[in-house]
Amino acid sequence: MKKQMNLDFVGRKKKFALISLSILIVGILCNIFMGVKMDIQFTGGSIIKYSYVGDISEQDVKAALDPVTGGGESLQFNYNVYAAGSSTPHNMLAVSLSDKNQLSSEDQQKMLGALEEKFPNASMTQVESNSVEATMGREFFWKCMVAVALASILMLVYVAFRFRKIGGWSAGLMALIALMNDCLVSYFVFVIFRIPLDDNFVAVILTILGYSLNDTIVVYDRIRENRRLLGPKSDLATVVNLSLNQSFTRTLNTSVATFMAVCCVTVVALIYQLDSILSFSVPMMFGVVSGFYTSVFLASPLWVGMRTAMAKRNAAKAEKNPKKKKAAAK
Repeated sequence: MKKQMNLDFVGRKKKFALISLSILIVGILCNIFMGVKMDIQFTGGSIIKYSYVGDISEQDVKAALDPVTGGGESLQFNYNVYAAGSSTPHNMLAVSLSDKNQLSSEDQQKMLGALEEKFPNASMTQVESNSVEATMGREFFWKCMVAVALASILMLVYVAFRFRKIGGWSAGLMALIALMNDCLVSYFVFVIFRIPLDDNFVAVILTILGYSLNDTIVVYDRIRENRRLLGPKSDLATVVNLSLNQSFTRTLNTSVATFMAVCCVTVVALIYQLDSILSFSVPMMFGVVSGFYTSVFLASPLWVGMRTAMAKRNAAKAEKNPKKKKAAAK
């Protein structure tokens, strides 16, 4: 018979909270001193995509475009893209210009001409041109933030309603704090790895919100079941420790499987230099780890601390008010 784990999660809640707080402080310092890069989807600008054959270097592309654009462009390479009906692999080059809301056809022709002159054997061809105004970019960014905030509020209401028999609102609040911790960790990955914030950032945040909440709900569900089996008078810390030990292996296995899947996607994206995939998979890897940590080591133990503090406060009020003393005892 498999031996039951018996770790004291609740007793070490301060240490777990301190670890999480330390990571957040490091992330905040990196954000202050390093800043965050914003993609033109949020800041406004232009993206022009070219197809080519052979190999070209980033330094040579910049040397060709800087005299035309004035510098400041960022480059993104995607390799081995096959055109429809063609067996010859074409590579893709995306040029982003954050300070150019609109590029005239003359400007685009100058850029293409500069690249053709620099790489005469590359069969350089412009395949796409998109522009985003700065005001539209800012509006899109704030709409994304509203979507994240709305999702967080709905999750709080859902947890509060589903686990109302064990103190739903306090459980929901701790789950929300844990989710915000996961979102901040994912955001700091963008900052530290110098990944521009784009629509993948929003996709990562919303995915992490759902993933981490699912793990937390599994633990809360186990707490509710054990509270029913052990009775409402049972010690809350004992119930939570029992529930966390029972669900630990399941949560760990789920997180490891998810992490390995995202890790495989990251490796493939690195091999083929798919930056658009990396900007999603790399933050997701850290988000999965953070989601496991907060679901097991933060949300429920901190919830016990919150419930204990509330009980002590109510008891103190009851001592001062004899009429409420009986109610507090119940």
